[in-house]
Amino acid sequence: MQENNRIEYKRELTDRFERTIVSFLNYTGGGEVIIGMDNDGIAVGVLDTDGEQLKIVDRIRNNISPQTLGLFDVVQSQINGKNVIRIIVSCGQQRPYYIRKFGMSEKGCFIRVGSSSQPMSEQMIEELLVKRQKITLQTMPSPRPNLTFKQLCIYYEEKNLEPTEQFIENLELRQSNGEFNYAAYLFADDNSVSIKVAAYTGTDKVDLLETREYGNRCLITATQRILDRLDSENRTFAKITAKNRIEKERVNTIALREVVINAIVHNDYTKGFPLFEIFTDRIVITSCGGLVEGLTEPDFFKCRSMPRNRELMRVFRDMELVEQIGSGMSRILKAYDCSIFELTPSFTVVTLPFAEAFDSSNGSIGGKKVGVIKERTKTTQNAIKDNPMATIAQLAKQTGKSPRTISRELKEYQDTVVIRRKGAKRNRRWGVR
Repeated sequence: MQENNRIEYKRELTDRFERTIVSFLNYTGGGEVIIGMDNDGIAVGVLDTDGEQLKIVDRIRNNISPQTLGLFDVVQSQINGKNVIRIIVSCGQQRPYYIRKFGMSEKGCFIRVGSSSQPMSEQMIEELLVKRQKITLQTMPSPRPNLTFKQLCIYYEEKNLEPTEQFIENLELRQSNGEFNYAAYLFADDNSVSIKVAAYTGTDKVDLLETREYGNRCLITATQRILDRLDSENRTFAKITAKNRIEKERVNTIALREVVINAIVHNDYTKGFPLFEIFTDRIVITSCGGLVEGLTEPDFFKCRSMPRNRELMRVFRDMELVEQIGSGMSRILKAYDCSIFELTPSFTVVTLPFAEAFDSSNGSIGGKKVGVIKERTKTTQNAIKDNPMATIAQLAKQTGKSPRTISRELKEYQDTVVIRRKGAKRNRRWGVR
């Protein structure tokens, strides 16, 4: 592949490296620099990849303004057997970015034009300044003055990234006046950030089964608990044939994880909090805020990244919850098409439909062998035999299962050879074969 508006090759680090990075930071959709490639796209390799990566990170952090942490990835890779270094750059929201020693001038500000980095005119610089988003998680004050970060520190220690005395400053959790910012509030041990998971007994919002609060704690902890909760709903259907066992999940596990993390990391917290909803036929994930200003739908679906909250992106990358910038969307679109997304100026809604269970054949129902169904519902069957008029709450109490589990079993297995609902709605009762 030849160099273009989103890819530039360099044999080695030069004094023009920063201008290339700045040009991608200022260019919608960002771009990628590959060190260890000549101009013709032939890999020549990098000898000391570890040392070069440290130099690259240091130069980007110290030589470019505004802050760029969370807007770039540095990845070691191999091309034709040669070690190369890829720098994946996302377009930032605090444009124009510039080389610090030259300031916000034509010598310091660059934009991508074709396969080259060109100086920005004074007019372009002024136009970007006018559009610059001034409200960020870093500039927003924390609603609470006194915050603790014990849980966040534990996460960093578990990743062998032991926090230092400058931990808070390094993660940019303070405003310029020294007070905690909203990013700090989101990662604090205790906050009032409401992130709910709602479950319904049908395909609409009429019958709410349960609502659980997963917020009010460090955002990393909240994310992991939400992932665990949704994973518990993602059962695997199986069909045993003469030759092998065929399995498929309700929803693609990898895509579900990426959608959840994207909803949390890219949520516009000035407008509200993400919401996760479970229906009998789908999972719906809603985050506040449409596409980031400057990012078009074609760019979005081409997996070009423009992080809304680089402060969150930085920590989530440290925790290995996200990998390379833009890679999450690639995984989602590998499993589903663009139709699962609904983009509005105020919300981003992702609907993950449940895969259909296998048809009833060869003694299987809903992808489960009849014997397996009977085994799983044995305690529920016994409870129904004892009290055919029992409510879901009564069955849950009697079996020790959750109301959600009982509801799911009854919904999935009623009108099968195992469990049937008999009688009119007013005097309904459950029957077991």
